[in-house]
Amino acid sequence: MISHTESNHLAYTNLKTMTNLIWLKGGACSGNTMSFLNAEQPSVIDLVTDFGIRILYHPSIGLEIGEQVNEVLNEALSGETALDIFVFEGSIIQGSGGSGNMNYFAGRPAKDWVKDLSETANYVVAIGDCATWGGIMAVPPNPTESTGMQFHKKEKGGFLGKDFKTKSGFPIINIPGCPAHPDWITQILVAIAIGRMDEVLLDDFHRPKTFFTDFVQTGCTNANSFSNKIDGGFGKRGGCLFYEVGCRGPMTRASCNRILWNRHSSKTRANHPCLGCTEPGFPHHDLKKGSIFKTMKYLGFLPKEVPEGESKLLYYFKSGFKKTLSKKTTINSSK
Repeated sequence: MISHTESNHLAYTNLKTMTNLIWLKGGACSGNTMSFLNAEQPSVIDLVTDFGIRILYHPSIGLEIGEQVNEVLNEALSGETALDIFVFEGSIIQGSGGSGNMNYFAGRPAKDWVKDLSETANYVVAIGDCATWGGIMAVPPNPTESTGMQFHKKEKGGFLGKDFKTKSGFPIINIPGCPAHPDWITQILVAIAIGRMDEVLLDDFHRPKTFFTDFVQTGCTNANSFSNKIDGGFGKRGGCLFYEVGCRGPMTRASCNRILWNRHSSKTRANHPCLGCTEPGFPHHDLKKGSIFKTMKYLGFLPKEVPEGESKLLYYFKSGFKKTLSKKTTINSSK
């Protein structure tokens, strides 16, 4: 991806005009906006000064209010102002009965703005789980009828439909997370601004493979304990959190342990279980009671979910063998 040291060399070399961006929110907690504002490589300021991104409107940092917001949006829809990137954060609220009346914005249901702006923009980027696949807002019974931009959980379709593509020929570009890592957001925006988005490969869930190919376990400081099947506990040093407290690092594709949060740490490095928030099943088990911070098991000791690519039967066999071996090693070392 684009490194921060490239910024001075690349600044405006491929930009004859500013890259216009509009950011709207749906059913959201604004966590992704907070993450975005904490970006470092590049920062939000870098987006403007080094990469020529012009933020036409953002609900948290924009100066426009009232009719001024309508003017910005309508000028984009009419083509008076080019709309290069449309960013959406939060779920699409369709309630009640598909009317969208539960979430009004700038004089009309927010979902109608989303549809029109998505059809107008060259690129559309969905930020966070709620925008990508519905997230917490879409957990049953889902009274707000929330869904994601182009996915509902694991099912392709969502609000805009499975065949939707933007003017650039791209589907919705999904950057999931609860929240998404700030640098995932800004680096994709830079790739679009400097005309290098064609170099970015998307996976089956429209996530950039740059950030969502490796598993969270890659780079986890507890990986050795996972290999040796050594149990860990919540908040305790040593041992793997997969076996007892529901860590989803072995099944979750994200670069949290390669591109550290705040350049310093991650959930698993702080001995907090990965919640699997970049996967379309999040929140997993639909927040069923007893499923949070707990590994779901068969017969009280066999994990219901095993690392991706593993046969359950083979995994159970290997796990039992390694656990026995690790216990013997522990006993022998204590003698």
